[in-house]
Amino acid sequence: MPTELLERIARDPHYLELTRKRSRLAWTLTAIMLAVYYGFILLIAFAPDVLRQKVGEGATTLGFPMGIGVILTAILLTGIYVWKANGEYDRLTARLHEKVGGQP
Repeated sequence: MPTELLERIARDPHYLELTRKRSRLAWTLTAIMLAVYYGFILLIAFAPDVLRQKVGEGATTLGFPMGIGVILTAILLTGIYVWKANGEYDRLTARLHEKVGGQP
C-alpha cells in the first residue's frame, strides 16, 4: 500500500473514530472478562466454602453453575464484539474506503 494512502487513512476522521470506538469497546470487554475470570479464580483460592454450597437436593455445588457462568460470559462478550464489528465498525470502514479511495 502506498505511503501516501496510509497517511491519508491515518489522518481521516472516520479512521480515528473507528479506532477509538473499537479500542474502547475492546478494553471494556477485556476488563469485564478479566474481572469475571479472576474473580472466579480468587473465589476458588480464598473462599472455596462458597463454591462448595449445595444447589438443591442433588450433588451439584454452587461452583458448577458459576463456572458455567464464566464460560457463558465469554461467549456473550464475544457476541457483543461481533455484533458491533458487523454493524457499526463495518459501516465506518465502508465510509473510510469510499472517502480515501482504497480497495475494499
